[in-house]
Amino acid sequence: MSEVVAAPAKRPVIVWDLVLTIVLLVVMAGLAFVLLFFSFFLAFAGDSCGASSVCDVDRIGTGMLVAMILPIVVAVLALVAAVVVLVVKRLAFWIPLVGMVLMVGAFALGAAITASGVQPA
Repeated sequence: MSEVVAAPAKRPVIVWDLVLTIVLLVVMAGLAFVLLFFSFFLAFAGDSCGASSVCDVDRIGTGMLVAMILPIVVAVLALVAAVVVLVVKRLAFWIPLVGMVLMVGAFALGAAITASGVQPA
């Protein structure tokens, strides 16, 4: 007696999730470029250094780098995670949404570090 084992049913492609995830990934990439652009303006935090405030230029530089690099890293990780989840045919639209929130949080962290480097005299 031989048993016939049926292959497991494949998951169907969820079209609305695929389209929404792609649109949100494009929006997330745009947000990454906007945050990268805004991170260069954090250099202006040091404008008052020496005149009316005491500055830690290393901390300002560190905050700028965090605001530049960390949102891009989060965006890349969210992109990879979304693609992996789409390949296994699960709902993935939430991944770019969470990624965008984390990107803004990462930028805010970098801005806070930069601002902490400027102490009024």
